[in-house]
This record gives sequence, structure tokens and C-alpha cells, in this order.
Amino acid sequence: MAKSNGWKEAIFITTQHVSLVQLAQHGDEQAFYQLIEQEQHKLYRMAYVYVQNENDAVEVFQQTIIRAYEGLPQLKEPHYFSTWLTRIIINVCKTYIAKKNTVQLVEPHTLEDFTSTTPTYIEEELDLWHSLCKLEEKYKTVLLLRFYQDYSVKDIAAILQYPEGTVKTNIRRGLQALRQQLKGAYIDEWVQSVERGH
Repeated sequence: MAKSNGWKEAIFITTQHVSLVQLAQHGDEQAFYQLIEQEQHKLYRMAYVYVQNENDAVEVFQQTIIRAYEGLPQLKEPHYFSTWLTRIIINVCKTYIAKKNTVQLVEPHTLEDFTSTTPTYIEEELDLWHSLCKLEEKYKTVLLLRFYQDYSVKDIAAILQYPEGTVKTNIRRGLQALRQQLKGAYIDEWVQSVERGH
């Protein structure tokens, strides 16, 4: 019974979300603000990860909101609003970074609490993060979305507009590159621990 109720609740939330998108598409500013409020933490975190500066992150976030508001009437499938919005902020981040000619990712402890505070854990997390920063853009982006933003392969494919096979290949090659850089077993433990959460 509880499972059935959970399923009904999920359907209700999805339906409610789509309704807000449709209202926003027809000029309802309050509906648009509600949608942004639901997504703002994820969007800001993504922006901050790329630009590593609070003022720049705010500017990227604001540019994303403007682009989303202007482009929303053209969104054909309202239930893809979240992935569409994430795609916009990634593109805004890349453009912004290219203009400033700085490609830096903020260290993870400034984004969220560590699950452990042992020195070894922190050292490994920072090694992992610094290695991620050094990867090619295509690998860095998919790994960031997969393991730090909790998106599925299907979602990442929709966000980046790549075939799912390409996303899987980039994730696999990105992880291989990380293993070559780190030369340690904890990278496999990290991947497994994240995957268990999905």
C-alpha cells in the first residue's frame, strides 16, 4: 500500500511540475518563479563548480534565468524542463569561462559536507577532484553530472544532446583517465559507493 501511495505521489508531483511549466510558458511569472525556486540550488551549485567565484556564479545563474524565461515558450516537452534548464546553465558556464579564459572547478568541500572528516578521506577527495579538473571538457562534464549532480545516463544524454552510447563511452574513458592519474584503488570504491546510491 505504501508503495502504491509513493507511486501516486510521484505522479502527482510530476503532473504538478508539468502544469507549472505550461503556466509559465503562457506568461505566468509566478509559476516560472516557483519552478526556478525548485531548481535554484542545483543550478547555483553547477555554476559555482565551473566558475569558482560567488559573484561569477550569481551572474551565470542570472544569465541562465533570463535565457530560460526567453526560451521557455519554445520548450516542446514540459516534463524535460529540468534537463533543459541544466543544459542552458552548462552552455552559459562554458561561454562565460571561455570569455574569462579560466577553467577551474571548486573543491568539493565548499559545495557539500564530507560524509567523513578523516584526513585520509579528505586527501583522497581532493586528489579525486583535482584530477577531475584536469580532464578534457567532455569527460569532466559527464562525470560531474553523473557523480556529483546525480543524473542518470539517459538524463545526461538529454542535457548534452548526445547519444546515450556516447555518454557511456565518455564516462568510461573519463574514469579510465582518472585511474591513470590517481593510480589508487579508492577511485573504484568511490564509483561503487556512488553507483549504489542510484
